[in-house]
Amino acid sequence: MASAAKSPSKRYFTKSFTKFVYAERRELGGRGMEANDPRARSVQRILLAEDDEDMRRFLVKALEKAGYDVVSFGNGLEAYERLKEEPFTLLLTDIVMPEMDGIELARKASELDPDLKIMFITGFAAVALNPDSHAPKDAKILSKPFHLRDLVDQVERLIAA
Repeated sequence: MASAAKSPSKRYFTKSFTKFVYAERRELGGRGMEANDPRARSVQRILLAEDDEDMRRFLVKALEKAGYDVVSFGNGLEAYERLKEEPFTLLLTDIVMPEMDGIELARKASELDPDLKIMFITGFAAVALNPDSHAPKDAKILSKPFHLRDLVDQVERLIAA
């Protein structure tokens, strides 16, 4: 049975590639390809952190159907570990999750990549809007319940902004 751990050369490549992409973004003044550029659409990646397995499955399906590349996790800590390895266009996260909540994940993610767009999906919008939460100021909030089409529309708007 193959080992699930990354080989040292794979780990080095991933870290080097991530540093290259972040350096490339900085060199372009924080910009990548424009969101309405057809080439950009194919590389727009979403990191999803949602602890409800059924909700996570529906969100992934809707976003992939809309043409996004989605990587999903059931808690904030696992999502953050992946974000340290590779760049994403958008962090889409629930707020209330085990191990690391969505607000802490968003804070750490924005420190790692200041250009990362962040959207909270939550039934606790007041928590995210509370100034004491220290949520990233540019983060958007989509309150549950919502229609999947509304989610896709909001994601498209946020990425195009």
